[in-house]
Amino acid sequence: MTQEYLISQIQKKKSYLCIGLDVDLNKIPAHLLKEEDPIFTFNKAIIDATHHFCVAYKPNTAFYEAYGLKGWKALEKTINYLNENHPEIFTIADAKRGDIGNTSTMYAKAFFEDLAFDSVTVAPYMGKDSVEPFLAFENKHTILLALTSNEGAFDFQTKTVDGKELYKQVLETSKTWKNSQNLMYVVGATKAKYLAEIRKIIPDNFLLVPGVGAQGGNLQDVCKYGMNKQVGLLINSSRGIIYASNNKDFAEVAAAKAKELQLEMEVILNN
Repeated sequence: MTQEYLISQIQKKKSYLCIGLDVDLNKIPAHLLKEEDPIFTFNKAIIDATHHFCVAYKPNTAFYEAYGLKGWKALEKTINYLNENHPEIFTIADAKRGDIGNTSTMYAKAFFEDLAFDSVTVAPYMGKDSVEPFLAFENKHTILLALTSNEGAFDFQTKTVDGKELYKQVLETSKTWKNSQNLMYVVGATKAKYLAEIRKIIPDNFLLVPGVGAQGGNLQDVCKYGMNKQVGLLINSSRGIIYASNNKDFAEVAAAKAKELQLEMEVILNN
């Protein structure tokens, strides 16, 4: 998927919502546990109910790897279902990979070729040669961790090194890498006050913004400081949508929550 196509979907749906598919068998409705593949059954129901209101889905791969082969198969079925039935949806493998070059190439092939995701999240700590193998794939996107929403982000990311915060150095350096036009960045919604500074460095790249809803991030603040002329935002909500109900009406309630966020986004876009 090209960035231009993603922008066209945002304009068409009046939405820049990304829904996180973080499936925990301890949290899904109990009646689904009787299914042969409860994870995929849950995902399919969520997708069928919410795809009108979002432009992206983001499975966090840890929630699938934790269940071994069955979990990985459920992830494969989920991405295949999306690609076959909703090819207009931007798909994100939230895997946070990053390793030496040949290993990164294999990670990239796993998510971009075997599973056919549009994008994957990548950790920048090992630098250029750990990220460029992901960037080499045409019309695929590498979403680099820049400034995350967790408390521990302050351990390293905001530390000043040679007079400049580390996350700013990551942003600036990443722009020099080969195929850097394929980069997007993760910026946590709880770090909204940093977005104005971030936009000075990367004015045109898309930002994946987790943390709206359950983690306390504010949609209006994120848009105020982070939106660019092409919108340039994918706002992720996971628990606030998919676990809004654990009864048999879970999909309908998830759709209502997704629609609620989409309508907020539409108001912001129209202003």
